[in-house]
Amino acid sequence: MDFLYSMTKNLLYWSFKYLANMYNGILHAHSGIRWIVLLVLLLTVVISLTKWLSKNKEVSPLIKSLFRANTIFAHVQLLLGIALIFISPKIHFNDGWQNNEVVMFFIGKHMGMMILAVILITIGGVRMKRVKDITAKYKNMFIFNIIALILILSMIPWPFKELTSGSGWF
Repeated sequence: MDFLYSMTKNLLYWSFKYLANMYNGILHAHSGIRWIVLLVLLLTVVISLTKWLSKNKEVSPLIKSLFRANTIFAHVQLLLGIALIFISPKIHFNDGWQNNEVVMFFIGKHMGMMILAVILITIGGVRMKRVKDITAKYKNMFIFNIIALILILSMIPWPFKELTSGSGWF
């Protein structure tokens, strides 16, 4: 019986140690990819606006690649965020978790708005492919991506926000 207790104790110790390392890795990846998502999304918004308002409306392979990268990075970021919800030490699903402001920020506001932003980015990409009118393509990309950018910027746990002041720039 002591052997079984000892094995269980060691297994739990190493599981939690591995989980802590995995949490730190995913958290750093999620924080780092945030900047890539913001940069690519900002480029997408600027290019789609300039192409929508300009006379030269051709769709180059570089622009298609940028719009595709926008969607891919946003989805990867969302998957990393979902993984963080399940292994984060900040999130505890015990009695009264609905009254905890930090948990409700990350589960309710942050996660909900980020899912909505990724949905908008995806809809913009799909409409870019399906719409035949080239002016409407860029207009759709601009509208859906600017709304997504505003949602993302408003829900990132910036270091200067009171609720998430422990979060860093990276």
